[in-house]
Amino acid sequence: MRRFALPLLLLALAMVTASCTSTDPAASPTAVGGASGAGDSGDLEEAGRGGASEAAEKQEDTEKRLEALEAAEAAGTFGQSAPNGLRAAAGWYPEVLLKRTTDDWEPAVAADPRKPFVYVLTTRYATEPGCTTHCRLPYIPLTISRDGGQSWEKSVPICSCRKSHGQYDPTIEVVPKNGDVYSAYLTADRKGAFSTVFQKSTNHGRSWSDPVRVYGRVGWTDKPEITMSANGKHVYVSWNGPQGGDPWVGVSHDYGRTWTQTKVDSSKRYYFAYDGTVLPDGTVVFSQSNLNYGGAGSGYDRSVRHVAVISRDKGKTWERVVVDEVQRGPECIADGCGDDYYLGQASVANDPQGNLVFAYEGAPAPGEPQRIYTRTSTDEGRTWGKRTVLSVPTENATGPRVDSAGNGDARVWYFQTSNGGDPDAWNVWYRTSRDGGATWSNAIKLNSATSGPGYITPDGFMEPYGDYGEIAVTNEGNTVAVWGAGFSYTGPGNTWVAVQR
Repeated sequence: MRRFALPLLLLALAMVTASCTSTDPAASPTAVGGASGAGDSGDLEEAGRGGASEAAEKQEDTEKRLEALEAAEAAGTFGQSAPNGLRAAAGWYPEVLLKRTTDDWEPAVAADPRKPFVYVLTTRYATEPGCTTHCRLPYIPLTISRDGGQSWEKSVPICSCRKSHGQYDPTIEVVPKNGDVYSAYLTADRKGAFSTVFQKSTNHGRSWSDPVRVYGRVGWTDKPEITMSANGKHVYVSWNGPQGGDPWVGVSHDYGRTWTQTKVDSSKRYYFAYDGTVLPDGTVVFSQSNLNYGGAGSGYDRSVRHVAVISRDKGKTWERVVVDEVQRGPECIADGCGDDYYLGQASVANDPQGNLVFAYEGAPAPGEPQRIYTRTSTDEGRTWGKRTVLSVPTENATGPRVDSAGNGDARVWYFQTSNGGDPDAWNVWYRTSRDGGATWSNAIKLNSATSGPGYITPDGFMEPYGDYGEIAVTNEGNTVAVWGAGFSYTGPGNTWVAVQR
């Protein structure tokens, strides 16, 4: 979720005393340990963000989204038509509409590097059979593939948390050495308090531990991102809040049972966390972006800074390295959109040698189309190479996601408009590098549907649905890309999946 942009359903984001089945009794909710204000936080009105005024705004967004879904279903433009015109890119299977009848926003994906399991989480704004009494809208369903993305099982809630009043912003990762699955997301209570929680599965997603609060019971947190050491013992979750955009990192050294917290910047700039990774020597790197909003409701200045937030001592201390500073691009004009919707997204990945690729977006001058850039680092984020441009100059681009599959092997996808910046004609583009991000392959288009849901046109889809999609690499080295597409920011929309052959 982001300021002025992400719609939050029923507004009350929850403390979870969940009714999930635990596969690890030691992972049940505990008192949050550690420093820096982990505990109850009251009204945040003085911060200008994350308080009652923001909650009211999100409730209004929720009502608009539900109304848009109802109207699209009644008009026959959503939930009834299967996609047509699917002609896969070379080396790929045709993209799959994960669930045609549900309004799904902002998907996340992770793949097991040793076995053919792929996991997708999404934020769902629709009640399904068997989930009518305990899945408060929105909730987060898990969809599993046990054959590398060739087929998908029926989705189930990651947590049937009966005291939750909404779940948001899912992230998911697989522990490289043992295949355990870790997730962090937001949950809300009936009073509008937002918390970040952690869950894990030790049996390939069949059941999950009870949620553990990463930051105690606070009034506001937003957009968590999770990463961990190769054995899963050291877990790191970054988020912003409770004071609006303040960047924090939660650290666990016991597989997610208990947590300590560190605030990594006290500036007035508003941070968004979008990705994270742990290098072979234990160095932790989060990709984040920040804007200067200048106070509640006053807009933001022209520059966007993309930052690597780095710890070289297992989370004891953190440093911030500015990877690049770019200008703001075009404002979103879709229904319900905030003017910052396309701004400030970044992603980071490392190869087995610890070399980093950082993908991000930004405009060369204020108001010009955003470009997708990459920079690389061979010294664990201390210094970064020159910009490499991936998108075309005449189109607006946003939402890059990068992953790595071996020495020098980097892969990235991103959203890009068509027809000279048509704001209702978006497509998903994919490129690869075999030399660590120095050079990139020609771009190929992953989406091919030309009709079906009403937001699909011959030129693409009308709007990216959610602040982010994600990318993962299977145990056989194939890329899995997930993204959201819809009518507008207000929706409705669906989750799409494309799998490499």
